Amino acid sequence: MRMATQTSQKSVHDESGIPDRLYFKIGDVARLCGVETYVLRFWETQFPQLKPNKSGTGHRLYRKREVELALEIKKLVHDEGYTLAGARQAMAQTRRVGRPRKQPANPTQPESHKDAVAATVGHARAELREIAGMLGAPEPQPPKRRPRATALQELTGSLFPS
Repeated sequence: MRMATQTSQKSVHDESGIPDRLYFKIGDVARLCGVETYVLRFWETQFPQLKPNKSGTGHRLYRKREVELALEIKKLVHDEGYTLAGARQAMAQTRRVGRPRKQPANPTQPESHKDAVAATVGHARAELREIAGMLGAPEPQPPKRRPRATALQELTGSLFPS
């Protein structure tokens, strides 16, 4: 008898199309997401929040939240064209927005915007200091050239003076 991985007779699909089950095998999640199983295993290495439980036999058992996460990753990467790094960043930003935070000092600007502006200004200042240092340094003098042997020949008329 299959317990948690099989749906009951009264299986309910929610609005996302995910069956009402406690656990999903990797093949089930791959079918729901429309990707191969190796893609899900790779995503597990790239997205730390995608960590399915493993059964005693080592099979991956995804919970509903991990299936939803896999669907979100697929949407970002395949449908919206994000790179994996971009998808990680977008998901982290979404998580931060959903989390309650302390009230910023200036309610017209969120803290993350202030932090981004401060980081950009700091980076620009560092670059300007570097440019000012380059401009303030004495200009290197070109190396002095030694006279050529042809100049000696012109003076004496021969390479081997007598």
